[in-house]
Amino acid sequence: MAPPPIRSFSQLDLLDPARPVVTLFSGGLDSSYLLLKLRERGIRDVHAVSVDIGEDESTGYKRQVAQALGAELHVLDKREEFADRYVAKAIAAQAVYLGIHPVSSTLSRPLIARAAVELAGRLGAQAVLHTANRSQNTLRRLNGALELLGYDGPYGSPYDLSPVDRDRKHEELAAAGVDLLVGRLVSGDSNLWCREFESGILDDPEDHAVPEEMYRWSTVRADTAPSRLTVTFEAGLPVAVDGRPLPLTGLIAELNERAGAYGLGRYSGLEHLDHGEKVLEIREMPAASLLLRSYRHVESACLGAELIREKQQLEQIWVREALEGRWFGELRLATQHFIDACAARTSGAVTWELRPGGAETRAITAPRPRYLRDREGWEARAIALEAAAHTPVPAPAAAPVLV
Repeated sequence: MAPPPIRSFSQLDLLDPARPVVTLFSGGLDSSYLLLKLRERGIRDVHAVSVDIGEDESTGYKRQVAQALGAELHVLDKREEFADRYVAKAIAAQAVYLGIHPVSSTLSRPLIARAAVELAGRLGAQAVLHTANRSQNTLRRLNGALELLGYDGPYGSPYDLSPVDRDRKHEELAAAGVDLLVGRLVSGDSNLWCREFESGILDDPEDHAVPEEMYRWSTVRADTAPSRLTVTFEAGLPVAVDGRPLPLTGLIAELNERAGAYGLGRYSGLEHLDHGEKVLEIREMPAASLLLRSYRHVESACLGAELIREKQQLEQIWVREALEGRWFGELRLATQHFIDACAARTSGAVTWELRPGGAETRAITAPRPRYLRDREGWEARAIALEAAAHTPVPAPAAAPVLV
């Protein structure tokens, strides 16, 4: 029988103080407080896992906090894997939540869960912990991934049933000698694909002015002039900018900078929790904005309209399964096969003209396109072919009869 999930701080008392524990660690308030609670319970072999997928928090800061709380920090560089195996799949799937905003943390949670499970296996850890709470979709995504990965020890978040007041966490950590960012106004999540904010001053959808200084990638500079930019895809993968080949991590970074300089890629929207309630989330994703639009244009140049219509229906199934924590589930994997088959035929390029606040296409090209470049010529050829198909073929003359 599988052990019960860890959902409260009282359940930490059931852990064996002499056996290793793996906990996901962002360096933020919640994950730091969990390290403190583990230390207070005498658990001596705590391994804090930080999966580097291009987040804002510095490794040096995380190491300082983990050391102060008696944990061993493991920084795992997964940037290339995140881009190549998760973000690339999302681009081909046109992974946009209900047409509102591209998905982001949805993509990182299965990767983080797999990294934690692999480390737990190497260490012989008794449990895998994280710090998502009830108002965060991360709770079901991490738990769902851990379940589908088949981790056989207890796992979960003690914040699920034991929320802790923010001020209390600050006070207890300060008393333990750990001084965190008391003035932090929102909860944030970041990676190379997206910077995402929620909670705090953004709690109320009816009144949520976002401070301009919160944005880093999408601020228009005073000297920004219109410019052109070309994105190239091969077999469904973004491979070059302006004809210059780049790995996906580098390509995303360049588009975040270049598209962000025109103020592109800001999103706001409501996303549902487990029981249907919705919370506001703010996103900053310049590269995603341009890559998703570019992909659809190239796809349209390469694939038939009926095929794309069917794919659009499957895209939202793909998004739903990923959102609900079933990245490793059979339905997401099945839809992935269809999407991959379409991607194999999606090659081409889009040239954009960027200007402050917007972007317009200037060229859509494909090596084996379905589009016309000369309508009048096509009409003449089509009519001629149709006429030829309907012109009666004269019967052969009868052979003379010899008497």
